[in-house]
Amino acid sequence: MSLEVLAQNVRRLRTAKHLSQGALAQEAGLSLPAIKCLELAKSEPRMKTLQAIARALDVKLHELFRPVREMRTVRFRSAKRMQNRENVLAEVARWLDDFNFLEQCLKEKVPFRFGAVRGQCSRKRPVEAAELCRKKLGLKGTEPIHDVCGLLEDAGVKVLSLPMASDSFFGLSVGEEDGGPAVVVNVWERISVERRIFSAAHELGHLMLHPDAYDVARVDESKDEEQEADRFAGHFLMPNEGFRKEWNEAAGLHFVDRVFKIKRIFRVSYKTVLSRLLEERAVDKSIWMKFNMAYQQQFERKLPFKEEPMGIDRAEPFGLQRFDFYEDRFRRLTRQAVEKEKISPSRGAEMLRISIEEMRDLLRNWEVIL
Repeated sequence: MSLEVLAQNVRRLRTAKHLSQGALAQEAGLSLPAIKCLELAKSEPRMKTLQAIARALDVKLHELFRPVREMRTVRFRSAKRMQNRENVLAEVARWLDDFNFLEQCLKEKVPFRFGAVRGQCSRKRPVEAAELCRKKLGLKGTEPIHDVCGLLEDAGVKVLSLPMASDSFFGLSVGEEDGGPAVVVNVWERISVERRIFSAAHELGHLMLHPDAYDVARVDESKDEEQEADRFAGHFLMPNEGFRKEWNEAAGLHFVDRVFKIKRIFRVSYKTVLSRLLEERAVDKSIWMKFNMAYQQQFERKLPFKEEPMGIDRAEPFGLQRFDFYEDRFRRLTRQAVEKEKISPSRGAEMLRISIEEMRDLLRNWEVIL
């Protein structure tokens, strides 16, 4: 048993549960000195102690002993300091290890289709880089992206949805040297689906525009890099040619309805549409106030800045639904590995981060339709 690995895992898992050392001691029925001693790797604990800690942390016993691979080529920035940064990196590292194992054993490796143009993109402006990436995928100048997760996964970019209760962290990305390229998107329930889609494209922008910025030790955001990735994402999802065509065709609509139609077509937020109008110099900065006033007049409610507009009848929302952003390649590979007996169902459950009972139910559902 490595006491250092054990100490690191207990400390990391305790932090993820937002527990103090005293709270963990109380939950596990142990003394505070015992927890402090364990986290300092001063002495080897008894098995009963470890079992009590695992129960208190709601993890399997082996999770306390498993080493976590350290990653280096990660772009993980946040507007605010994140206490669970270490846990996020550990989860992403394990997911990437599982993903690459599945690709290897099933011989399903997908090449990184953007690799050949990344050098060109890093030397171009964000709009030109977005156009180059769209052309590499065979997308027309007016064509919306209906499934950004599927598109990225087919292009060799791994996608992970990770729910985190934070409105200051939307995503991160990992370089090829650490098992990527990969983008990780925060799918916390308070973050709109439009924002999730934009975050995936935003992280692709970093992968293509800022290859030298992938250093896990850097935590502060670069305003210039963030703005460049935002512009890349906006034009990757909503190309100028398509935007102008749809905007002009909707010229007879009420201003608010016109914005809603465009945002729905391209699966972007209303803020992305308004930002494009500003970029095109079709409007001035007063557009934000004018849109909110028009929205309030039409729907008799204010529109909070972080909220996507919803219809009067919530059954018919203007916003997108969670299945509009759903990565599925990792799940598909897991199913193939289980059915081909490359891995056991229990290992499949562990990879999918679900219980054995949930895995049994999933197996039954897989058998319904091939």
